[in-house]
Amino acid sequence: MPAQPADGPVTFVNRFTLTADPAEFERAFAETSRFMAERTGFLGHTLLRAVDAGAGTEYVNVAEWTDAESFRAAVSAPGFAPHAAALRALSTSDPALYRPVLRVAAEVVPA
Repeated sequence: MPAQPADGPVTFVNRFTLTADPAEFERAFAETSRFMAERTGFLGHTLLRAVDAGAGTEYVNVAEWTDAESFRAAVSAPGFAPHAAALRALSTSDPALYRPVLRVAAEVVPA
């Protein structure tokens, strides 16, 4: 396992409210996802779609990065601007970067 950067892992959370068709947003997001997957420090992400209130128009992206510096380098990369513009054309968003404070996993009970 590679050594962790000094500032450790971070989680990027971005809540989207759509102003366009969900299928169009999901296509644009998939393009952004492919771009981010090639960036150094990207560990993975999950795009979630609201089930209840706001269903169909509310999404949340939760992305894991090895460190804040890697995340900032990715969103500063010249190739990122068109992706950001495409998502902004289809939604409004509320992004923030977080550092883990507490992580709890379910206990696995042997069968």
